[in-house]
Amino acid sequence: MSVNQTLSEQLGHQLFEQKHVLVTAESCTGGAIAAAITDIAGSSAWFDRAFITYSNEAKQEMIGVRLSTLEANGAVSEAVVEEMVEGALHNSNATLGVSVSGIAGPGGGSKEKPVGTVCFAWADSIEWKKVETRHFTGDRSQVREQATQYALQVIYDYLSETR
Repeated sequence: MSVNQTLSEQLGHQLFEQKHVLVTAESCTGGAIAAAITDIAGSSAWFDRAFITYSNEAKQEMIGVRLSTLEANGAVSEAVVEEMVEGALHNSNATLGVSVSGIAGPGGGSKEKPVGTVCFAWADSIEWKKVETRHFTGDRSQVREQATQYALQVIYDYLSETR
């Protein structure tokens, strides 16, 4: 069993026990977080839906990211992922959400935002919110895998603390 499968299974138990339902809004991971969650049997009890908003237009149309936020900050920014998670929660039946946007490579990086830069936001429907930027190393597949694992781990840690 892979690390993500084990983590997803443990996270599923926590979500179910704490009566949370998860939503994802993903860009650079292309649905990998949702796939990790839905690989677990019974996940329909704790997973509502996934928004795969790879393009800027999808971010705007599907989950309400403002054009002004995209223009001012770029798609790979904490401001954008914060709007992504808020929009995902607003457009779902979920109580907990995660969003991610990054540069998986091999191209697309810059001095300010090199390949491996990934922005995350997590929020619940009450008051908890966490926004963070991380830098991962490796090829495209490795960056996406690390981003997926990190997104799941933060939710797991949050739910462990709120028991």
